[in-house]
Amino acid sequence: MDGIKGLSAWRWIFLLEGIATVVVAAAAFFILPNFPTTTKWLSEQERQLAVYRLQADVGEAETEDEQFGFFHGFILCLKDYKTYLLLGTLFGITSSASVTNFFPTVVATLGYNKINTLLLTAPPYILAFITASFNAWHADKTGERFFHIVLPLCVSLVAFILAAATKATAPRYVAMMLMPASFYMSFVVTLAWISNTLVRPQSKRAASLALINCLSNTTSIYASYMYTSNFGPRYTIAFIVNCVTAVMAISAALGLRIVLGRLNKKLDRGEYVPGVPMGAAAGGNGKDGKQKGFRFLL
Repeated sequence: MDGIKGLSAWRWIFLLEGIATVVVAAAAFFILPNFPTTTKWLSEQERQLAVYRLQADVGEAETEDEQFGFFHGFILCLKDYKTYLLLGTLFGITSSASVTNFFPTVVATLGYNKINTLLLTAPPYILAFITASFNAWHADKTGERFFHIVLPLCVSLVAFILAAATKATAPRYVAMMLMPASFYMSFVVTLAWISNTLVRPQSKRAASLALINCLSNTTSIYASYMYTSNFGPRYTIAFIVNCVTAVMAISAALGLRIVLGRLNKKLDRGEYVPGVPMGAAAGGNGKDGKQKGFRFLL
């Protein structure tokens, strides 16, 4: 498509990607449901199944009625220390993943022309789609969060070190293949962990997701200065910063896992935990005949 309508091929790539994104977003506004009970295109059996799964996730049924406003939920979000551990985790991941904003620039350091450089940026994202989908599916299937976040970040650390340590084409491209895959594997599970951890009330969970996403994306403010041509081709400073923020994310995730483990022990003892309804904490009978209720996912 190079030269069509007077536009370069790389401009067409971004235009087509942008158009597809806008179309999908517009369609999602009408397709994505707010609540299972108000979704008309689900059968009654499907609605009941969706409600059951929500109850298993957050400890009680969710309805469209909300007794607390968004501002009240925002205040509860700020008062909950778990919010800041989750923020530290997502902030570190987003900061490390800032390289994806300048990925064609980084790939260009391999020395290929513009067309080949743009082609070489595609395989890492194809791998990222496959691995992130599998990691999210496996995290949901097992109910585990910490290792599904931390292990990919360890791969990120290896990729950063490899990319900064050599100018050889093959190992640098291997590192570039690993970068997006490892970031997105951690990122999608962390978003789910926010919803699993800051569960009630509903307005608190909504405010937490908005706040944590908003603050974590401020990493783009300083990251844009780390990928200038002055620091290429190895971008040592950028990758060192990315290693530090990845370690920060791992540390925050470890801290959150320890905290949630202690809260689960309190729930096992029948003690009150803020944000968890007592009825949901008690739960019903599990497969082993013991009382099973809401527990924070680790």
